This record gives sequence, C-alpha cells and structure tokens, in this order.
Amino acid sequence: MQTNTKKKVSLVIPVRNEENHIQNCIESILNQDFPIDKLEVIFIDGNSSDDTKKIINNYIEKYPDLIILFDNPQKTVPFAMNIGIRKSIGDYIIRLDAHSEYPNNYISDCIRTIKNIEADNVGGLALTKGKGFIGKAFAKVLSSKFGVGNSGFRTNAKSGYVDTVPFGTFKKETFEKYGYYDERLTRNQDYELNYRIRKMGGKIYLNSDISLTYFCRDTLSGILKQSYENGKWNIITSKLCPGTMSIRHFIPLVFTLSLLGLPILSLFSSLFILIFFLELITYFVFVLIVVFKKFENINQLILLILLFPIFHISYGLGSFIGVLKK
Repeated sequence: MQTNTKKKVSLVIPVRNEENHIQNCIESILNQDFPIDKLEVIFIDGNSSDDTKKIINNYIEKYPDLIILFDNPQKTVPFAMNIGIRKSIGDYIIRLDAHSEYPNNYISDCIRTIKNIEADNVGGLALTKGKGFIGKAFAKVLSSKFGVGNSGFRTNAKSGYVDTVPFGTFKKETFEKYGYYDERLTRNQDYELNYRIRKMGGKIYLNSDISLTYFCRDTLSGILKQSYENGKWNIITSKLCPGTMSIRHFIPLVFTLSLLGLPILSLFSSLFILIFFLELITYFVFVLIVVFKKFENINQLILLILLFPIFHISYGLGSFIGVLKK
C-alpha cells in the first residue's frame, strides 16, 4: 500500500493489453530525474487479457510506495483518466500513454513549464517511431504534414500556444475548473478537453523542448483499424461536442467521398472523370514528393507510396460511417 506522504506529481496512465510496451514505459518513468518520492504512478487497467497487469504488479512489489493499479470496468480512456484523477493525491496531473517512452527530463520539464508559463495544459512533441518494416514506414507517414496535416506536436512545431498537445500536464484544480474527461468519447477525449479549456478562456501551451517517443502501429491490420476508428470518432465527437475537431480532421472524408462520387458523376458529364484523374495525379505527385524525402530503401519507398492512400482512405471511410451513424 502507498504511504500518506504528500506527493507532488501524479502520473495517470490508462492501459489495456500493453504487454509489449508497458515495461519500457515503466522503466523510462523510473529513470526520471524528478524526485521519485514526490511521484505517484497510477495505472488504470481496462480489463487487459494479456500480461499487462502481471507486469505492473511485479513492479508494484518492488515499488509499493510509488506504483498503484486500479481497474476500469468500462475499459475506455476517459473513464480511466477520471478514475486516476479522482484517486490521485498530487498537486499536478501528468497524463501519460503506455505506448510511449519518456526521456529522463520529461516530468521535470513539464512541471517547470506549467509553473513558468501561463497555461492550463502544457505538453511537448510526440516523436513517432515504429518497430519492424511496416511500423518504421508508418512512423514517417505520421510525422509528415501531408500525412497528418497541421498537427504541430507530430510535425516539430515551434513553442507557443496551440489548440492541443499530446496527453498533457495540468494543475489538479484545472479539472475542478473546466471539468473532467468526457466519458462518452472512446476517442478524442483529449481534443475535447483542450477545446473546452480554450472555449472557457484557458490556454494550451506546446513546449518544443519537451518530447516523448510514441510507438505507432506496426501491422497493416493495426493501421487500418486505428485510422478507421479515428476517422469514425472524429465525426461522432463533432456530433456530440460541436466545434471540438479541426478542419484537418475532415480532409480525408472529403478526399474519400470525391474518390467515390466523381466516377458516379462522370456518368452524367465527362468533366467529372477529368477532375477525378487530375485529383489522383495531384495526390500521388504530393505522395511522391514526400516519399522521396523520407524513404531509406526501395522496399520502403514502395510501401510508403501505398501507406499514404491506405491511411487516408481508411480514415475517410471511418468518417463516412460516422456520418451515417445516428
């Protein structure tokens, strides 16, 4: 059991089936330069079916005054975050992701920033990395503006006030002021919270001197599922919480609808088939420009040319299904 010693910082980490990443995540936390006696590490497990809980419990045996594990029967991230925040005893909350690793100055830099900058949430850059042939290539897609638009924290934006940051660092009273995570949102709960903060007069700050390493999906099925679900939840989030999502989140939907609609419209006018081919040519010209700057070998070049449309179209199809949902 954890002692009643006052903790300064509470790390809140939702987990579910993270056995491949959780150990490295924990080790990166243990290697922080922030005083360990001022930390509490709260894991909230969403009914994992792998060895995630076993691995965490092994660390709890070694660090009983540092690490805590709670269950999240509802499984999704917003429920996990709200459980962790309410159970926390720190003055500051840092939301971490188990699919990531953190440099040893991550916590201290986050706390230093939120103390010195007028902001309600601060964060840094998410440097995307992948494992294996597909993962390493997909990381390049997620790190390019053509791949993810003006998502600054993924594309090495400069420090300044922004619309969102990855995960985030908050004073605990921030949640009393602006509210907790919206439990209706299986995805995009971070975007919605940051939008709510800004709408109510708060500020979000990106410090480009802070960074974390995020490990992207490394299988084609994983990429397809994640991008499809992200696209679908962008629309659902917009219906539930109008104004939350940015224009960039809907561009794949427009692109996908054009690929479906222009050939149909060409039945009525040959002009539409011309527009269709011009769009395809323009799209792949941009793909090639990006790919030739990023590829490492011929096999990766071919894969990247395929991954961009796979990512964008599966994202767009997810959004289209989201539109159809009531």
